[in-house]
Amino acid sequence: MIGEAELKAMKQTAYLINIGRGKIVQQTALIQALKEKEIAGAGLDVFEVEPLPPESELWGMENVIITPHVAWDTIHWWKRIVSVFSDNLQRYLEQKPLINLVDKKAGY
Repeated sequence: MIGEAELKAMKQTAYLINIGRGKIVQQTALIQALKEKEIAGAGLDVFEVEPLPPESELWGMENVIITPHVAWDTIHWWKRIVSVFSDNLQRYLEQKPLINLVDKKAGY
């Protein structure tokens, strides 16, 4: 989804944040954009290859923040997960459609 063209369309002051799926950002294009200062920086919690290989240039870039695949872990996570579970349990008992189901055909 995000490659060279999309990175070039961003402002030089922009920061790319990826906490979703690593493969939506073409990592080689991102590294090039960061090196050439086409964007200001990146915050990355996910990568094309996980774990991020030790030899990746991203590790040494001053304009990159790397987190260990834990962006989901917030103080609100447990409250949200319990809320969704409780709602789905009630829906199940009432034979209503559940929320947040995995679409096995789509793969998510």
